[in-house]
This record gives sequence, structure tokens and C-alpha cells, in this order.
Amino acid sequence: MARVGTDRVHVLGVRHHGPGSARSVAAELERIGPELVLIEGPPEADGLVGLVGELTPPVSLLAYVPAAPARAAFWPFAAFSPEWAALRYAAERGVEARFCDLPAAHTLAGDDPAGGEGGDGGEGGEGADTARPEPERAVADPLGMLAEAAGYDDPERWWEDVVEGRAAVPVGSPPGGAEAHPGPSPFPAIAEAMAAVRAESGAGPAGAAGMREARREAHMRQVLRKAMKSVEGRIAVVCGAWHVPALLDRPPVAEDTALLRGLPKAKVAATWIPWTHGRLASASGYRAGVRSPGWYHHLFTAPDRPIERWLAEAGRRLRELDQPVSSAHVIEAVRLTEALAALRGRPAAGLEEVADAAEAVLCEGARARAHMLHSRMVVGERMGAVSADTPQVPLQRDLAAEQRSLRLQPKAEPRDLDLDLREETGRRRSALLHRLGLIGVEWGRPRGDSARSRGTFRESWTLGWRPEMELALIEAAVWGTTVEAAAGARVRSLAGEAALPDLTALAERCLHADLGGALGEVVSALTARAAEDADIEHLMAALPPLARSARYGDVRRSDSAALRGVAAQLLARVRAGIVPAVSGLDDDAAAAMAGAVDGVHSAAVLLGGDEESAWLAALEQVAVHESAPGRVCGRANRILHDSGRLSDADLSGRLSRAASRGTSPTRTAHWIEGFLSGSGLLLVHDTALLGIVDRWLGGLGADAFTEVVPLLRRTFGAFDGPERRAIGDSARALGGSGEAGAAPTGDTVD
Repeated sequence: MARVGTDRVHVLGVRHHGPGSARSVAAELERIGPELVLIEGPPEADGLVGLVGELTPPVSLLAYVPAAPARAAFWPFAAFSPEWAALRYAAERGVEARFCDLPAAHTLAGDDPAGGEGGDGGEGGEGADTARPEPERAVADPLGMLAEAAGYDDPERWWEDVVEGRAAVPVGSPPGGAEAHPGPSPFPAIAEAMAAVRAESGAGPAGAAGMREARREAHMRQVLRKAMKSVEGRIAVVCGAWHVPALLDRPPVAEDTALLRGLPKAKVAATWIPWTHGRLASASGYRAGVRSPGWYHHLFTAPDRPIERWLAEAGRRLRELDQPVSSAHVIEAVRLTEALAALRGRPAAGLEEVADAAEAVLCEGARARAHMLHSRMVVGERMGAVSADTPQVPLQRDLAAEQRSLRLQPKAEPRDLDLDLREETGRRRSALLHRLGLIGVEWGRPRGDSARSRGTFRESWTLGWRPEMELALIEAAVWGTTVEAAAGARVRSLAGEAALPDLTALAERCLHADLGGALGEVVSALTARAAEDADIEHLMAALPPLARSARYGDVRRSDSAALRGVAAQLLARVRAGIVPAVSGLDDDAAAAMAGAVDGVHSAAVLLGGDEESAWLAALEQVAVHESAPGRVCGRANRILHDSGRLSDADLSGRLSRAASRGTSPTRTAHWIEGFLSGSGLLLVHDTALLGIVDRWLGGLGADAFTEVVPLLRRTFGAFDGPERRAIGDSARALGGSGEAGAAPTGDTVD
């Protein structure tokens, strides 16, 4: 059997996240009793090792370039990560621990950070370096090769059977089994297997991926050589299994020095941040992730009988969903799990057997229920925590203080939050969430119709904290040291470059975020930009958010008088230019203009009073303008009728003229489409209008009918089913003459 090192140096090859590997590392370190533990990871984090005892996994090391925080890399650790087991061992025994991978200063220094060096198992943030690309995939696939040699078609299952499924900890052992030795050490066999795989694959510094791995291993050997000179006792190295042969058979120092010479370097900072099981899962895109972090966490922390405990928890969760699951169900599921493992020739029951038994017994064959249960438990979403002593930028500390003050703690699991803006706490929570959104930290997202109902005293949010938001906070630190200051500075920066519609939306966001100082500057920019912008479409697009802000500022106890004044100015300019603006539009432009007219009308209604009356007077001109598109004319007439400015008789007359023989069928169809947009119930309640449409349609020739049918189908197809049925019933009541009260034809109307 291959050696794992000399009497002084012991190299423990692991897979980066796995309960069996973690238990084996803890047991082997107890046996070795090292004076120094070297762990694969960025050396810039050596000063953070002392905080390990104060952290709650999952957590991650974050290394970033302060001058460009988007250049960053993560090194995640779970409770069941072997490296975390090594860190905990060192912390609890008072043993020195250091990181030995290639420094992040080199990893993050190149022009292409994703192609930089890094350790196995990490991941990059947005625009960040992938800190731990799988070397097995870059150079070879050792798990796949070994699994194939053992007769497995699934490398993951082979690894679980051979390593992760090793003997469970004895009853009464502490969680994680740190004090229990799980049988013979697997590390000699792992070293021998990896040496054979590297020899078979011809691994070497060929290509960018091979050179990256060669440099990483060269730096690990350099660190190991220095450690051997500075430490008299034993040294344990915990690293990816792929690297074990490279650390055991060390080439001359000169070769490693040559590989590392001339690497680019950047100034890098490092810290701990909370992580989640969801981001440890391979489904998240994490290249060194595992399929089932929740299952692995359970295997590592269950003191005894992990299968029984897992299925009992599954039963409890199903009972919470009002499913009839008894103790007898759980007992039978355990028996089935053991039977399946025996039938499949597995050394111990695994997740597949547990999932199959849960579906067959606990869920009584209901696949959808079993899938929901499995997906929730297999990831087992949980979020770690860091201590107050962890290095943070001031913006992170300010947000943490705000979260404590508002009793609004970050959690990985999405949860709903309803806010009453009449209460001080509700307003402060709302302002915090809106401020975070302005600086790019989307902790909360408006839920359902919340975005359209901000005029009420209630807001609905969905909150969900993701680890990359810590990096977003670091990036946003350039704007200020507090959330309020950073949001205000960000708003001022955006206001300097925003177009008119964006400025009004920005003013609305300022109001929601309670940024009074920044709002004043946005209003000043808005006033100047509105005076310069002659584009009627820009003015129309800018009005709705501005009117909402002006109307509902009192909900948040904000002074919106200035916003009302600007909105009134914009509306006056829209009124003056609306008639020329609607002339000569093509079909697509007419559809956009009809939507813009709706938006301006909603804004005018919010402003109310003389502003609304003046706007309706301007619409009177649009409604009868011959050069306006049919869709815009129809929409204007509908708004005037709904507002009480157009009587039923006048409306019937205008529709009759629009449907006359002198008008093209396409224009008539567009007129009807604009008129009925949003609701067709008017045709149900006003049979005279329905009769006009019916007679017009019945009088069309074959070619004209074929031309307008797609337009009418688009119009009526947008209505709800009950609305369409009601119109059909009214049409049938008209009879063949198109007159109300005529005798029905007896035919079924579709």
C-alpha cells in the first residue's frame, strides 16, 4: 500500500465536501498529533484562522481586490468539509494551522480572473474568479476512472460507497464523530489510487489548465518545504486527493521556483462570510459542489442511526403538511431501505435507497409529494454565521446594525414580509429594503402586485439572503459607509446621467427609500431635463412614476410638493403636443402610443382636479382627429366614456362613423381594439354598441372579413373566458338582424 508521507509529513487526500472524508481527517489528525496543519486555501486568510471557533458553518473565505471588489473568489466550508474538520481540530487542540494554496494575490491579478489559478472547490461571484476549479476536470477525471475500474457507472455513487459511506460513528459519540475512528485509514489507498490515475492520464503542465495546476502544486511544495524547516514536529497536509502524489514526490526546488517566477500580483483582502447549503450544491453551478449537502450534513451530525433519524424527520415534515404518516410507516420505510441496499449490493444504505423507501412508504407512491420532500431535505437549506470580530467593511457593519435594530435578520430560506407603512417600524424596514435595492443588494423583492399598489399603506416583499450579497455590499462600499449614505450617493450618480423617464423612476425610488436629501437633487435634475427634452414619448413615459410619487408621498410622510409641480409641468407639455404626436403612426408605434395614453391618463387621475380636466379636454381632440391611428382614437374614446365626458349616444355615433363603409375595415378593427382594450364588458351592458359592431362585421365582404379576423381575435382573445361567454350570449340575443330583442336564430354561438 502507498505511503501517505514520511514520519514527519502526512498528506491526507480528500474530496472537498463529504462526511466520510471529514471523519477520516479528524480521526487521522488525532492519530498523528501534528504540530502544524497545512490546508488547501489562500494564504491571505492565515490571519483569519483564529476566528474558526466563533463561526457557524456553512461559511466561506472571501478574497477580493479592494480596488476592484468584483474581482473576488470564494472558498466555501460546510460542517462536513474535511478542511473544516482540520481547522476545528487545530482550533480545539491549540495547533497552528496555515493555508498553502497559490495566493489569491496571483489568482486575482490577471486580466482574465476566471482563468487564474485557484484551489479546488471554490467558486466565483459575479464577474469573479473561480477560485477552486476541479483539477480532475481540467486534467483528468480520477473519480470517473476509478469508478469505471470498480464496475460503477456513477462516480458519485462509487465515492459514497467507498469513502462517504464508511462505518457510522458509534452510539453515544459526539456529533460529527470527531472522537471516533471510522475504521482503517483510507488515505494510503487514496494516495495509491491517485498516483495510478495520474500515471495513466499522463498529468503534467500541458495547456492552460495543466499549467495552472502545476503552479498550484509548486506553491504547495514551497510552503511545505518552509514548514519542514520551521517546525520540528509532525506536519499534516489536507488537500484535494489529486494533489497527493505531487506533494509526496517533490521535484528539485529550482523547478518549482521557475514555475512560480514572474506571476502577476495584486493587493488582496480576505474575510469570512456566511454561506448556504444551496450554494454548496452542484445544482447551483458550484463545480466542486455535492448533490446532497443536506444529506451529508445529516450523516455527519447524526450521533447514531442516521437512516432512522432521517426517515423520522421526513415523517415529521409530512405530518406538518397534514399527511397521515405514523411511526409504523417510518419503521417500514427503514426496513425497506435496508432491503434495497442489500438487493443492490451496497455496503450501506445511501440516499437513493432512502429516497425510494420514503416515496413508496411515507408518501404512498405519490411521486410529486416525494419529490417535494426530497428536494427540501436533500439540500437542507441552512445559512452559516460569522462573529462580530470578523473583518468587515463599514457598510457591512452598518447593515448588520440596521438588521438588529429592525429585528430583520438575513435568512437563506425565502420568506414573505408584509409591511404597514403607517407604522414607524414598517416605514423603516421599507426604506432599508429600497435603499439596498438602489446599491445593488436585492435582499428583498416586491411580491405580487406590490409594485403596482405602492399607493396603499401596505407593501409585500419576499426576502432571501444569498452569499454573493456580501460581495455586493463590499462593491457598494465605494458609495458610503452607511446604507443611507451609499444609497444617496448612488442616486446622485445615476441622476447625472439618466434620461427623463429614468429620472422620474429614480425620484419614485428615492421617495420609497426615504432619501430626502438625494430627492431634492433628483428633482432639480428632473426640472432641468424636462425643460430640455422635447420628445413627447419621453414626457409621457416619465409622467406615471412621477405622479405616483407626488400623490402618495404623504403615505411615507415625505414632502412631495416639488414633485407635483414638476408632474404638472410635464402634463401641460404632453397636452400641448399630444395631437401632433399621434399623427401618422404605424401599427407598432400606434400600439405603444395607446399604452402611453393609458399611462398618462392614470397619472392625470392621480394628480386630480384641474390637471385631470385639462387632460380629458386634450383627449377630446385626439378622439376625433382624423390622422390619428384607429387604435389611439378608440382608446381615447373609451377613456372619455369611462370618465363621463362622452355620453352613450355620442359614443354610438362615433363608433358608427368608425364602422361606416367609407372607413377601411383594418382601421375599424384597430378602433375597436383600442376601444375594448382591457375590458369588453361594455358590449354586454350596451347592446346598441354591440349591435353596431355586429352589423359592421356582418356587412364585410369575404376579403375584408379575412383581413380583420386576426385583429378581432387578438382583441377578444385577451378577455377572460366568462367575459367572452357573456359577449357571445349578448350577440346571440341580438339575432340575425343585429338589433336588440330580435328573435334568436337558434344556432349555437361560439
